[in-house]
Amino acid sequence: MADPTPVLDDLRAESDELDRLVAELGPEQWTLPTPAAGWTVAHQIAHLAWTDHSSVLAVTDRDAFAREVEKALAAPGDFVDNGAEEGAGKPPARLLADWRAGREALQDALRVAPEGARFPWYGPPMSAASMATARLMETWAHGLDVADALGAVPAPTDRLRHIVRLGVRTRDFAFGVHGLPTPFEEFRVELTGPSGELWTYGPEDADDRVTGPALDFCRLVTQRAHRADLALRAEGPDADRWLDIAQVFAGPPGKGREPQGAAE
Repeated sequence: MADPTPVLDDLRAESDELDRLVAELGPEQWTLPTPAAGWTVAHQIAHLAWTDHSSVLAVTDRDAFAREVEKALAAPGDFVDNGAEEGAGKPPARLLADWRAGREALQDALRVAPEGARFPWYGPPMSAASMATARLMETWAHGLDVADALGAVPAPTDRLRHIVRLGVRTRDFAFGVHGLPTPFEEFRVELTGPSGELWTYGPEDADDRVTGPALDFCRLVTQRAHRADLALRAEGPDADRWLDIAQVFAGPPGKGREPQGAAE
């Protein structure tokens, strides 16, 4: 089984980077709108805190997590927004403290999880490494929205490799959630990481290929940018379709973002 330590270390680093961005914000900055419709900076951090709390329950108290799933099933279109709205209503200092405590509790729980254990989730059960990867993906993606609201431009790091791997692994999920037949053959994916290293997946002789910057791929699969604004290239009809529907997060198809302008 995969050792969760490397991704847990990177999750902590990603969370700390976002923490530094919001730690000294004034009350009015917490209310700034982000690219997610109806969500302020406070909603973004509240969502991360809420999901960390759910993750801790999944790892440490399955009965309590099952009750959370029942709440989600009772309000499938609202439960995520409701959780963010509740947290966003807290004073910023309290919200920040709750987020910090929750993510530290999750670190503690996942680092001592039994080897090979799998934990329930709103989608398929996850290993400790998979859960940490999902949390890193969300922290990075929601951090992009926070940075956008604050006029900041975070420097990409090779921590993106975890999101890239998750994006590649969720290819079939993206087709399935859109009601499309899953491609039979693997794709070749070749992406250049922020450090210049080439990250590759799939057979070299695959008919369908995706190439480009790893940053753009991560923005695509987290639906933080429209395909038209990214320097990604698809070869083959199935790969081309994938770039239109790619989705790394659980749940129904996301609406994505409107195009802002063609990528150079």
